[in-house]
Amino acid sequence: MGIGAFLIYFAVLLILPLWAQSKVKNTYKKYMKVPNSSGMTGADVARKILQENGINDVRVEETRGFLSDHYDPRKKVVRLSSNNYHEQSKAAAAIAAHEVGHAIQDAQDYAFLRFRHALVPVANLGSNMSFFLIIAGFLLGMTGLVGIGIVFMAFAVLFQLVTLPVEFDASNRAMDHLVSSGVITSSEHPETKKVLNAAALTYVAAAVVALMELVRFVLMFLHMDE
Repeated sequence: MGIGAFLIYFAVLLILPLWAQSKVKNTYKKYMKVPNSSGMTGADVARKILQENGINDVRVEETRGFLSDHYDPRKKVVRLSSNNYHEQSKAAAAIAAHEVGHAIQDAQDYAFLRFRHALVPVANLGSNMSFFLIIAGFLLGMTGLVGIGIVFMAFAVLFQLVTLPVEFDASNRAMDHLVSSGVITSSEHPETKKVLNAAALTYVAAAVVALMELVRFVLMFLHMDE
């Protein structure tokens, strides 16, 4: 890899995630100030969509942190950060609906969600161990160790890639239910969608960076014996 390509590679590696994080934060803060037409809080939206889908075993709870919203499939809980739990904004409605989208996926046994859950143990192992195995292998000249590290890293990258259809599907479900349930009007759809699109960028950026790192180490591995 030439010095120019090397610099471009690391620029992308550093700038892309920062840009994605900045985009989601700025978009969220913008639409957190814009009320939705129904006057419903994020918690109201989550409970309404759950009820309309006949999901009665999932709770909606408040959690601490900024944009710490998530669905916990083990405990059957949609957790919304304080702002999204209490506020009546377009951003709060969009994010609440998105997390409920994951609960609906869970209830409907969505294949990609199941696959992602199955990958969690090996993906965590890959995230924690792969880099150290690869670096140790290169330093010691042990191709086998590098190969094992790359395999572990590949599972972590696969997890990132499988996350993309899971997140996009949850967003699509969210937008459909927000309109059909009357939380937002059709005219509010584009602005609300911007919140979810910005959030999706963080997953895309993470997947791109992970894939670039894997490709880099694979190429280095292939040239070890040259």
